[in-house]
Amino acid sequence: MQSTGKDDSTKIIEINAGQHPIRSVLFAEDGKQVLSGSEEGMLRRWRVDDGHEVGEPIETEGAEIYAAAVSPDGRWLVCGLRRIDASDGRAEVRVWDAQTHKKVLDIRDHTNAVFSVGISPDSTKFATGGGSADKQAFIWHMTTGERLVGPLQHDGGVVALRFSPNGDRIATATAVHLAALKSIRTYNSEDGQQLLEIPCRFYFRPSSALAWSADGRQLFAASYSEVKRFDTSSGSSLGEWSVPGGGYTASIVLSRSQKFSAVTAYESLSFWDTSTNRRIGPVIKHASIVDWIALSPNDDCIATGEENGKVTLRSLRDILPVSYFTINLPFMYIGDAAFKPWRQGDLTRVEELLTEDIIHPVNPFHHAHALAHRALVRSRSKQWDMAIDDAKKSIKVQKSVIGYIAHALAHLGNGDHESAMRVFDLTFGNGLPSENKLLLLIKAVILFECGKHDDAILRVGDLIDIVDDQSPYITVRAQMLLQLGIMSMRGGDNERAIESFNRAQEAIPFRQGPPLVFISLIFGWDFDRLAPAIQLQLYKAMYAAGHTSMAESRSTMVETLSEHALTSDVTADWDLDLVQKCLATFESNGDVAAKSNDPQGAIVQYSTALYLNPSNPVGLLVKRSKARAVLGLWEDALNDADEAIKADSLSPWGFEGRHGALHGLQRYDEAMTAFTRMLSLIEESPDPDARRLGRIYVSPTRSDMTITNAVHEVFRTCPLVLIDVKSGRLCDRPERMHTFKSELEFKELLSSMTKELDEERTQRVVEEYFQYVTLSHVWEGKEPSFQDVNLANSVWNLDSSPLNEKLRKFCEMVRTDGHRWAWSDTCCIDKTISTVLNQSLTMMYKWYAASAATFILLADVESLSAVVNLTNSKWMTRAWTAQELLAAEVIRFYTRDWKPYLGDTRSNHKESPEIMQELADGIGIARETIITFNPDDLSVREKLRVASTRKATVEEDVAYSLIGIFKSDIRPHYGEGDAALGHLLEEIVARSGEVTVLDWTGKSSSYNSCLPATLAVYSQTPCASPPIEDAEMDVRIAPSKNSLSRADVIPIHERVARLPPARFANRRLYLPCIIFAVKKLGVQDSGSGLENNYRVRVSGIGDVEFQTLNRFSLTEPRRLIFVHPWIRALQDPLDSFTWGSMVDGDEHDADPETEYLSDPETEFASAPSSPLNTAPAGTMDDYTRALRLVVRLQQPFHALLLQQQPNGEFRRVAAKHEIVVPGIEPAINFARDIRTEVVEIL
Repeated sequence: MQSTGKDDSTKIIEINAGQHPIRSVLFAEDGKQVLSGSEEGMLRRWRVDDGHEVGEPIETEGAEIYAAAVSPDGRWLVCGLRRIDASDGRAEVRVWDAQTHKKVLDIRDHTNAVFSVGISPDSTKFATGGGSADKQAFIWHMTTGERLVGPLQHDGGVVALRFSPNGDRIATATAVHLAALKSIRTYNSEDGQQLLEIPCRFYFRPSSALAWSADGRQLFAASYSEVKRFDTSSGSSLGEWSVPGGGYTASIVLSRSQKFSAVTAYESLSFWDTSTNRRIGPVIKHASIVDWIALSPNDDCIATGEENGKVTLRSLRDILPVSYFTINLPFMYIGDAAFKPWRQGDLTRVEELLTEDIIHPVNPFHHAHALAHRALVRSRSKQWDMAIDDAKKSIKVQKSVIGYIAHALAHLGNGDHESAMRVFDLTFGNGLPSENKLLLLIKAVILFECGKHDDAILRVGDLIDIVDDQSPYITVRAQMLLQLGIMSMRGGDNERAIESFNRAQEAIPFRQGPPLVFISLIFGWDFDRLAPAIQLQLYKAMYAAGHTSMAESRSTMVETLSEHALTSDVTADWDLDLVQKCLATFESNGDVAAKSNDPQGAIVQYSTALYLNPSNPVGLLVKRSKARAVLGLWEDALNDADEAIKADSLSPWGFEGRHGALHGLQRYDEAMTAFTRMLSLIEESPDPDARRLGRIYVSPTRSDMTITNAVHEVFRTCPLVLIDVKSGRLCDRPERMHTFKSELEFKELLSSMTKELDEERTQRVVEEYFQYVTLSHVWEGKEPSFQDVNLANSVWNLDSSPLNEKLRKFCEMVRTDGHRWAWSDTCCIDKTISTVLNQSLTMMYKWYAASAATFILLADVESLSAVVNLTNSKWMTRAWTAQELLAAEVIRFYTRDWKPYLGDTRSNHKESPEIMQELADGIGIARETIITFNPDDLSVREKLRVASTRKATVEEDVAYSLIGIFKSDIRPHYGEGDAALGHLLEEIVARSGEVTVLDWTGKSSSYNSCLPATLAVYSQTPCASPPIEDAEMDVRIAPSKNSLSRADVIPIHERVARLPPARFANRRLYLPCIIFAVKKLGVQDSGSGLENNYRVRVSGIGDVEFQTLNRFSLTEPRRLIFVHPWIRALQDPLDSFTWGSMVDGDEHDADPETEYLSDPETEFASAPSSPLNTAPAGTMDDYTRALRLVVRLQQPFHALLLQQQPNGEFRRVAAKHEIVVPGIEPAINFARDIRTEVVEIL
């Protein structure tokens, strides 16, 4: 079953070849059929033009097809098989007659599976490579099955093998996993002697992973996530490039023109220029993995075999630029080497090249075509008898349409018109029905050449009425009418000539295409200059007929014109005035067309003017160069510019045109050389107008500075060192700048800013180039360091070890993702330089935030994992990974073998609801917060809770890993121990006045007794009284109005209102709080079973019980106080509460036992103000406001227990559990029982 679909203008045919994976696709030698082999065990043939199946499948009887090849002569078909039942004694290799489908040979010397097969160029030998259980390769005689070479032992499964173009060597690819193991080998195909062994890794699947260059000097390899190119004489690397697709690279094929390659990686298919290693055309995504690809003989079509049983055919001419193809000519298969001189009229050179092809034929198909082509060339050279001989030989080797056409034209040239027509009629029985109309057009041309002009023109007119694409038919008729008009002029009938030329103009505009090129090659008709020839002959005929005014008013616009050498043969007999008038007219018309945004029309007018051979063509050449550049005809534009320079080397405008054309051709260094020369000539020009025009140009120095500044701006948020995944080297910022300025991106940008500095585009290009991917992982031992990678000079040169392989694999994934730069905390920080280390630690959050993506390796999670495996991963417990997860905008989770977690192939796992929900459940924060995290999104306490469950190998990293999340400015200093956490928490308090960091129980830090020794304490849920709604508040304050006077409560409110924010100085905490004195301390009855359990009497509160970590010394009692530091929790949202400085003294009497020291000299003006300063001003009176505060003080709260030290400061007493006090007593004496102070705590 097959289905044909179209995507926009791209012709796509999808063939449903069954439910089993496709392991081989290959084209028949004529390119009209494609064969597919699948694990279903069937070889099937499909028509390329419509996807319909041809004939019955070839079945393999209990075996899966893993590889297939068709011989170059089209006679043999070889398949590599995997037996379903290894004990059934059946063959692993089978050879069929490709025409009859009869079995010819069975080979049983392999073990179970054959992964690869190849056939020699002369079709006399074939080679086979076994799978992982076999690890052998052999070469066999095609017809006898005799073993010629082998076994050739390998280290793993031979996943690919290829004969060299002349058959003297064979290359094999072995699937192995260790980088140091050599896995490409080349052998002498005659005796099996090993010639080379090249380090290269391959994906362990049968594929077409190797490709030879046409001259046999280079070998291309699809190696993991890249393509590598090697010199086949030495094995040295000639280059490599990364391939997009998110997985291992499986297959590569080279076009016969050698201009481009096609490469598959998982579901992706991409195309590459073989001279620049740059990607061309789109990356095509398939529905499933693509293991095998094949190009048609003329490079026009690509076939892909997919895991889901589909074969897809695509027209490459709809995908790739036309410059990557030889023109697709009807009936002909000819290479660039012969095609170019043929078009240029160098028939002697064409004959030499074709003769060489005939002496060394690749296969019968190409042999027959080479003979037919030489027959056509010899007919053009009037070697009629030799042409007839070549045509007959061609038909004898293999019947073809082009063979019969060549035979007919040879007879035509020899004057035997009857034989010519009789032989030509045989073409209709050897071509496709769809080709018949074109054959009828060629027959009409033959009739025209036979002198039957009117009959030929009528036949073409009839064809025009029935064809879909009329352009080539109309153009051929125009050529016939042009020749007919010229004949009329020679006969003196100018009026009839004018009529013929006017009818010929119906072809204008015409579109040059394969049919016209084909006709021009075999008949010598010049369609390239048809438009100006018609126009000029019409001018001449009008003048000759006396229609002078009509001739001068003509300004016909033509849409196409080629750039062939200009001659004056058409205008040789014109008078000078007519030529000058025509020149002025055509140039003026060209200028109008150019200003009207009609570059094609401008090209025609300028070309026609140049056709008149002006004495000074510089201006016209420059103008035509610019018009051609507008259409992207860069080679043509460059030719014009060079001709202008040749005509006047001191004119700057030829160099301007040369710059534009070279820029379009991506030859940017040469372009800038031309631009610099243009500026120099403008500056030296004696013409003031030229110097004035020169002011519009931007000097390369200014452009370079603009780009450099943009790079430095990007570097501000980039890591200090990155891995260049192309070379594997560590590059600092100057090295990255140098690398960028050697790349095409920089050169293109520099070359594009010759008239205006485009800072926006510059920033965009620079940012895209320097995008980098970060790694998040768990350190597992001696990871590769900065020094290790520098010593090896590349991550690719590191010794084989699991941790080195982890780094390499990360870099491979980055390359596969299309990025140039990677960052890993293992090797991208020189930890021996403290300033570098400190800067890296403080900037790390920003580096992850600025990354293009963060790849997260879950080394303890298997590929076939389920939800919750991420939550249970060790990665979720590490201190640094929290910021790496939250900072990055794009993350991707990978399992231990670098497969997407849960099989989720999204480019960003923050877009995966399943993964984000698992993270949200595991971390305890909302999905949306993880996805769009900002450090301000979570409260201080919530951030500390998230960090409380994570651990670090180095004690200080617990704090340093939170620098970015808290936007901290602390400076790392390894060796400071728990002081690192103290510095962080101190800064949090200092920045925000936030005292929730004090809400914990457990062991105190040596940094300050109010700070914890570990973040783990923040996993506790602190005591929090429920909020009091307004209605309930009104109910609660009602009784207080009868028992508490304004004088009782308003002062306490004012004292709380004047408390400043908390702050640190010299590790001492100055804590604003409400103080309750301890009146009596007693030890609880030991019968309770609790150690260090105490009961105290607290002023204004009553009895309180608590348990400490350490026992009090009752022999030397020191004063104890309970403090309520949660001032913000007391504030009323309706209150215009204002923070202020502590005021010395108190208007109320104080209990001498509760007067404690604070720091009266503290300046709080620089302390942060409360967010509640911005609350709406209260509308309640002071008394109500104070009563509402009292109600809040009556709620239970977590009190801190402080003990006074000899010098008057305090130290927090570490409690085992929260000391939750019940709130103030209803009958409290505010003046006596409550104090507000800033307490100094050690």
